[in-house]
Amino acid sequence: MPVTVPVSEVEAAVPAAGAFAVDGRDGRVGRVVERSGDQVRLRPPGGGPEWACPAEDVQPASPGAVLRARVTEINREGQLPR
Repeated sequence: MPVTVPVSEVEAAVPAAGAFAVDGRDGRVGRVVERSGDQVRLRPPGGGPEWACPAEDVQPASPGAVLRARVTEINREGQLPR
């Protein structure tokens, strides 16, 4: 039988806009762009197309995942023309 999580707990578990989070469906890491209803929009580190993830599948990123994502962003910033 599926376990239902109360909405307030799901809302509390979703990281704030700008924080890194993990899409629990496939393990992708992204920066939280916005939350709209029961969907969270994530953007991959370093840029790229955003994707939507159900809020109940979004998890805070581990410190190691955040570090890797920040390195990806910094490397990408160094490659952009000035």
